[in-house]
Amino acid sequence: MHTIILAVHMVVSVLLVGLILIQHGKGADAGAASLGGGGGGGASSSLFGSQGSASFLSRTSAILAILFFVSSLTLAYFAGKTDRIESVTELPAAPTEQVVPKPATPADLPELP
Repeated sequence: MHTIILAVHMVVSVLLVGLILIQHGKGADAGAASLGGGGGGGASSSLFGSQGSASFLSRTSAILAILFFVSSLTLAYFAGKTDRIESVTELPAAPTEQVVPKPATPADLPELP
């Protein structure tokens, strides 16, 4: 269960970052309204108008943000439920290594030149 929530969390976070990066900022409209079009006379309607795609992107980013927070809280809940070791005496015993004896080499063999 923890792995599934972690995978959903990662996908939602990547989608949220991508969606925020493709959104058109409100500051860009304000700059275009004040500087462009001969002193900003004709572009002033773009400052607060035309919310067609922005509402879809805003709603989608809000939904993804809610999913991100819910998955973050769920992951934090599961992280707090793990069995914590409070003392060194509670550690499981380490497996003992078996010592394998080295094969004996015959002492009567001549040394190599």
